[in-house]
Amino acid sequence: MREWINDYIAAEKKALDTIPVDQVAAAIDTVNEALREERQIFVFGNGGSASNSSHFATDLGKGSSDAVGKRFRVTSLNDNVSWMTAIGNDYDYSGIYRRQLENYGKKGDVVLVMSVSGSSPNLVEACNWAKENGLHIIALIGGKRGELSKIADNCIVVEETHYGRAEDCHMGIAHMICYAFIENPDLFS
Repeated sequence: MREWINDYIAAEKKALDTIPVDQVAAAIDTVNEALREERQIFVFGNGGSASNSSHFATDLGKGSSDAVGKRFRVTSLNDNVSWMTAIGNDYDYSGIYRRQLENYGKKGDVVLVMSVSGSSPNLVEACNWAKENGLHIIALIGGKRGELSKIADNCIVVEETHYGRAEDCHMGIAHMICYAFIENPDLFS
């Protein structure tokens, strides 16, 4: 077991080393622009990525907002279970995020989507709608890239296909975005 743990840690470190710094910096710039222009930030994913999305929305909406003294308009679309299940039941599961964006999304808003595969039909459908309607798309994806890599304006690829390690890296990137504001509030407005 110790060898497996050491191997896992080594693989995690290798995955972390693939995080593209320039794309993360660009994401921070986009989030800052959304803050300045009072744009909405929509974040979502499936499974572990949904949990990471909720965590990101909490940290940005509370901690980052408190630090800079201005409120981020951030919403995790995977947190309204009754709405998601109503959409999935009455229409189809692939529309659970697109149909929410249709209600709230406006040109200039930001979508931050997390997906290890980059190919989940509900995420692709939502991002296609976002692209068609002038929203800026940041995609945190894994090494398979998938369809989201072709749609996103800023594609942050972690070169890892293992779901746990890729999701760990995505949460690390989410924390980098939030803590850029928390630890450097004077740089942002």
